[in-house]
Amino acid sequence: MEYYAGLDVSLRSCAVCVVDGKGTVLYERDLPCEIEEIAGYLTALPVTIERIGFESGTLSQHLFYGLKAEGFDVVCMEARQVSAALSAMRNKTDRNDARGIAQILRTGWFSPVHMKSREAHGVRALLSTRKALLSKTIDLANEVRGLLKIFGIRLPKTVKHGSFDGV
Repeated sequence: MEYYAGLDVSLRSCAVCVVDGKGTVLYERDLPCEIEEIAGYLTALPVTIERIGFESGTLSQHLFYGLKAEGFDVVCMEARQVSAALSAMRNKTDRNDARGIAQILRTGWFSPVHMKSREAHGVRALLSTRKALLSKTIDLANEVRGLLKIFGIRLPKTVKHGSFDGV
């Protein structure tokens, strides 16, 4: 028989639910949202997990590659689809969400999300950091320009590196 694990991931904790191929809930537990904790719990179970699934979110890349490295077949599901499916449930708790995610995983009624490589995420982080730094630099230059106007000092439209030294 095949067994599926659904994870409802939050920043600090992770609700885990394991169901069999018929949809029967076998195991449920709340764990810290750490790869070692999740992998240790799932490998210690007396059943072999066919697939692990969770909805896309801020920790999805970390969990995806971490659990894949532990040897699991991992699927990151499109959050809007999962949310639409889980909205039909009466009580919205982490535990019930993990149950619903496990059932969605079992039935196959989901769209997997393409997980970008760690290198692509690193480049994106560098580019967004650069953009933020440039924005802050422009804001700071404009702030200084505004403060100097109070004292009658007018700067040229463009200020190059080190040009405040001569003022």
